[in-house]
Amino acid sequence: MTDRRDFLRATSAAAVAGPLLRGAVASAARPKRVAIIAPSWRPGSRTQDLGDRLLVGYPYAGVWQRPSIELAALYVERPSGGDLSAARAAEFGFDVYPSIGEALRCGGQDLAVDAVLLTGGADDPPGSSQPQQTESRGRLFRQIVDVFQQSGQSRPTFNNGQLGADWETAREMVETSRRLGFALLAGSPLPVTWRLPALELPLGCVIEEALLVGGAAQPADYRALEALQCMVERRRGGETGVASLQVFAGDAVWRAASDGRWSHTLLEAALSRSDIMMGDNDHPKDLANNGELPGLVKTPSAYCLEYVDGLRTAVLNFHGAVGDYTFAARVKGMSDLQSTQFLLPPHRTVPDSTCLVHQVVELIQSGAAPSPPERAQLASGLRARCRALGAGEKSPLATPELHIRYHPPRQSHFCQT
Repeated sequence: MTDRRDFLRATSAAAVAGPLLRGAVASAARPKRVAIIAPSWRPGSRTQDLGDRLLVGYPYAGVWQRPSIELAALYVERPSGGDLSAARAAEFGFDVYPSIGEALRCGGQDLAVDAVLLTGGADDPPGSSQPQQTESRGRLFRQIVDVFQQSGQSRPTFNNGQLGADWETAREMVETSRRLGFALLAGSPLPVTWRLPALELPLGCVIEEALLVGGAAQPADYRALEALQCMVERRRGGETGVASLQVFAGDAVWRAASDGRWSHTLLEAALSRSDIMMGDNDHPKDLANNGELPGLVKTPSAYCLEYVDGLRTAVLNFHGAVGDYTFAARVKGMSDLQSTQFLLPPHRTVPDSTCLVHQVVELIQSGAAPSPPERAQLASGLRARCRALGAGEKSPLATPELHIRYHPPRQSHFCQT
């Protein structure tokens, strides 16, 4: 039975704890405030894909998601004709600032956001050279870091796409995030888009050989290298880095294929997953064996990679013959070859961006990156080295700087809903 003394003790404790509990609830319910740092906010840009989904929500797992996130500030480096920044700011009530420092401080003296989203150089106007497009990532990232250092605090940061146009910038960004202790998430939608079929290689499996076929218009395609990496990093021992690479371009690609530089059986398996086959007709065709590839692919390229642990892989760019990304691997202990397509739905709303935005939301809300930035660092470094080697047939190049070791996430995090 409760006596008067117990009753008064309990009610006094509740009176003291009440404001504290209410404050804790209010703090937990407060939306996470984010700043977007972008070259522009044009229709069809990655900034629009990301920003609009944070403002109005997005579909995921059969539910319209409205994460507790507030777009608090925007900095646009080069607003141009058709830029949506002013219209979005007026409609949704956030401020556009003239500098990165003012955006991250929301016009005040202190760091005032919970996360920073850097859309980098992917939104540069068509016709800009690729190095110019991606160099802006490093420049904008350094300005963000300057604010972190001046504030004595740092925040989780997302970088859309590759980590800079050169290896040095990619390494700098990852090392800076480690030094200052903030989570860094980077990459494109490809590793987290839907897969047909929904293939997740077992963590710790032994991959004997792997191959990826892409159909991008540009050679040295970052997305293809990143997609390959998200699959092979799950092998036994985790990622060890790339020991050497060899580049083939033009007719040298077909000679390398005849010489067996990659598995023809894996090529058959990968191409069997393609849904976007090109040519004079749209009938199903056995591109691996019907002899049409040299006629369809005007500028073929191939990147043959040998990893530190001995794994050999190849990335083949067959633009003109296929228009999607497919993967195949031979895994020890599995009788069938493992193959899949990375689905890029052909729709102007870019549905695959939803999968990436969901990862960004996890970063913002948890403060932890769902995938390691070293994946993007390695893919960025590979792309830079492949571009530097240029056309023709090149001798194998040792890549000691790409001996990047890391462990993959336990779950692949790709969309399965």
